Amino acid sequence: MENLTNFYEGLQPAVCRACLCARGAAPGRRPGAELFPQGRSAAQPRGSGGLDTQDPAPQPRTPSGGEVWLLSSAALGHWTAGAMPVGGLLPLFSSPAGGGLGGGLGGGGGGRKVSGPAALRLTEKFVLLLVFSAFITLCFGAIFFLPDSSKLLSGVLFHSSPALQPAADHKPGPGARAEDAAEGRARRREEGAPGDPEAALEDNLARIRENHERALREAKETLQKLPEEIQRDILLEKKKVAQDQLRDKAPFRGLPPVDFVPPIGVESREPADAAIREKRAKIKEMMKHAWNNYKGYAWGLNELKPISKGGHSSSLFGNIKGATIVDALDTLFIMEMKNEFEEAKSWVEENLDFNVNAEISVFEVNIRFVGGLLSAYYLSGEEIFRKKAVELGVKLLPAFHTPSGIPWALLNMKSGIGRNWPWASGGSSILAEFGTLHLEFMHLSHLSGNPIFAEKVMNIRTVLNKLEKPQGLYPNYLNPSSGQWGQHHVSVGGLGDSFYEYLLKAWLMSDKTDLEAKKMYFDAVQAIETHLIRKSSSGLTYIAEWKGGLLEHKMGHLTCFAGGMFALGADGAPEAMAQHYLELGAEIARTCHESYNRTFMKLGPEAFRFDGGVEAIATRQNEKYYILRPEVMETYMYMWRLTHDPKYRKWAWEAVEALENHCRVNGGYSGLRDVYLLHESYDDVQQSFFLAETLKYLYLIFSDDDLLPLEHWIFNSEAHLLPILRKEKKEVEIREE
Repeated sequence: MENLTNFYEGLQPAVCRACLCARGAAPGRRPGAELFPQGRSAAQPRGSGGLDTQDPAPQPRTPSGGEVWLLSSAALGHWTAGAMPVGGLLPLFSSPAGGGLGGGLGGGGGGRKVSGPAALRLTEKFVLLLVFSAFITLCFGAIFFLPDSSKLLSGVLFHSSPALQPAADHKPGPGARAEDAAEGRARRREEGAPGDPEAALEDNLARIRENHERALREAKETLQKLPEEIQRDILLEKKKVAQDQLRDKAPFRGLPPVDFVPPIGVESREPADAAIREKRAKIKEMMKHAWNNYKGYAWGLNELKPISKGGHSSSLFGNIKGATIVDALDTLFIMEMKNEFEEAKSWVEENLDFNVNAEISVFEVNIRFVGGLLSAYYLSGEEIFRKKAVELGVKLLPAFHTPSGIPWALLNMKSGIGRNWPWASGGSSILAEFGTLHLEFMHLSHLSGNPIFAEKVMNIRTVLNKLEKPQGLYPNYLNPSSGQWGQHHVSVGGLGDSFYEYLLKAWLMSDKTDLEAKKMYFDAVQAIETHLIRKSSSGLTYIAEWKGGLLEHKMGHLTCFAGGMFALGADGAPEAMAQHYLELGAEIARTCHESYNRTFMKLGPEAFRFDGGVEAIATRQNEKYYILRPEVMETYMYMWRLTHDPKYRKWAWEAVEALENHCRVNGGYSGLRDVYLLHESYDDVQQSFFLAETLKYLYLIFSDDDLLPLEHWIFNSEAHLLPILRKEKKEVEIREE
């Protein structure tokens, strides 16, 4: 504080008033502290100039005659650690007529003229303080919104040694003991975090600096452009997108005729066991309850609000309507709800419209709408579903118009302009989103006779295979402009999950001829097992998340799909590993069951942790909700089909009872805000995937294996059915057998 005071006392040129305002926020300032010098009350009179009368201010003038007011040494002498003297703040520039900054702030005819030094009024000081605060906020805000801002602040601004800094993303859970940096590094090495944390932090800081400098250069270049140049660039970009759209649409003058092949294994037989038959009938009744309430209260809208009994629409779909209708088509078909299926088909034919001026999530629209329409076509043979699926596929093609061919996450359906989520690392696309297009786009090429869809998704692989993978892992972020990784975060849950699922299923869907997909899958699984899979102290196997070389011992509900994935891929693994992957799937299924079993509602939280003395329990309030998710039921279904261990049917039925006891309401089924509460707190949303996935997987668990046999069908990430693509001759031979 003394240094700061001496600094101001030694100043000769005029001092910025905003800087002087900041002096009032000196360390030790309490909220509500008086703005008066020590020894004088608020009622004490001040001189007309605003200074205490015993401290006359110097009155230097500028060459033009305007006055320049400085902070007097005497005024500085009145400053205390907790307060700022009002009289110490003088106008910098003033004119005899009261013009300049002070006069401008004072207003027009209502402005007050004074003889001698004019005091800044409270409103003027407040405005100046706001301006200064906005400037500081802008500066620091720019830093916080740069990629890896937390590391930038700790490692660049304060020049700290990476070896002494804990990872910005490593946050011990509640109950974890405090530990110094050396102990923390030792513990993380014991946990098996890949690589050297110190070297990883050094690399991250170097990459942060490089990204920071590049971002500053790009911003500077943009700011140097004239408005006319910026407008011209925008128009050129729009023109390019329009040309690309015309090029993509040119081949689609009409769809070629195709011979519909009657599907295999879609005629459902009643289970022989009476108890199983009764349980399956109960799940069908749940589907009727969910569908009828959607039809009654939200027909034609995207989703249902079962408590308030109205429609709900997520921004993920833009202005496209009918998400629940399209998502439920194949579930209605396999449950033999024929009247409901016909109602849904009529709505699709008459009302499903993709010519909307709105921004949509490419990933969500692909897995729900494209997947749902393709599945409905392959089950029923109704041409309207093929037509609509290809029409929507064409609408999504502009998302791939990036320098690398990695698609944007968001796309305006009318303009064809794409962008990424603003929160994604440095404008990156997300692994689980651009990696979850392959199955649907291969089928779009198959049904349209046009290879462009397949070419788009095969290019994604080309880009990925050229990149070096840290520790063999795939980070969650990839920049579509540079074709390089963003932050080195790896997850088999949210942001990464279905990419791995689609590698395996691409190989299976190709009738096991896509050997590139097979190699990519098993290489990825090997890296996941080495670096992410761990066991808790009580023996629960879980999949942690990897952030810049450090493990976060958290597993999301979304990650629970991986148990089924490991088991499904076991048949294609090297012979010595097949049983191992089946057992790994069973261990993940057990862990996810425990996450359900350890809640009051017997439904699993959004995420659960293995640190701070807890196992398979959510420790943070924003992780305790359940939104009717299907991933645990998905793993139960695969484990039942591949092992026929009765515990999977038992666990599935426990989930059915929990859904009925806690999620069922008069208006449908609602998600829960906290699965650990004694009483339900509803989120009032019946998600479309509850009908598409959760209920479908439950129905299949209590059906015979000849309903949708796994050797003939692949489920996309939304549980929509896609047949294995075989040569026609081979398909006929299989049907004859």
